[in-house]
Amino acid sequence: MSIKGIFPIDKWDFKSESILADLPPDVYEVLVAHKSEQIYKKNEVLFREGSFPSGIFYITKGKVKKYKVDNDGKEQIIYLANTGQLIGYHAILSEDRYPDSAAVIEESTIAFIPKEDFLKALDYSPLLNNRLLKTLSHEFAVLANSLTMFAQKTVRERLALQLIIIREKYKENYVEGMSIEINISREDLASLVGTARENIVRVLTEFKEDNILETKGRKIMIKDVGKLIKIANYK
Repeated sequence: MSIKGIFPIDKWDFKSESILADLPPDVYEVLVAHKSEQIYKKNEVLFREGSFPSGIFYITKGKVKKYKVDNDGKEQIIYLANTGQLIGYHAILSEDRYPDSAAVIEESTIAFIPKEDFLKALDYSPLLNNRLLKTLSHEFAVLANSLTMFAQKTVRERLALQLIIIREKYKENYVEGMSIEINISREDLASLVGTARENIVRVLTEFKEDNILETKGRKIMIKDVGKLIKIANYK
């Protein structure tokens, strides 16, 4: 089932895919002049909070979690980035250390673009500058919505909302009626929702009993996204 028209996914999902889409060839050549590509295994770290950036990362294929770690070593996932998205550019733009960490949640192919080439491309292309500004503005709005979600919604509502958002990230070559599998650990899901793992397991069981989803190991198959949208109570 498509959620277009019944759920405002753009209010909850970063959109950095368009930054590099259809760039003029001369701009693209400057940007990727010294690009390198690497396959990362699940849970491998791209960068850690507090370190200095030496470039930006482009997700050629896979998924990456951005997260912070508190004083007790507990992770709080801020966002899941998907194929086609850029990460790590905020620290370069602010000329500061990374404000968070990033690690892949499944085997992923990641391209690295050196800082010098990224900044050179920005100086060279007003179009790239405008796209970045637009993306940053959108991300700010998404984070503001997320803060409101954590402050005002129950665990049940937050989990429903996150499942809707994550479902969109796993829609590859989607055809109406196709089953979409979400492959994510219960620990990462709990970190996204901002609750304990046992609460996630309990609510997932309730959703299974209500015929909203099925599970197989760590995989979650959404059967009725319409019911999740009602539970999320996003309005």
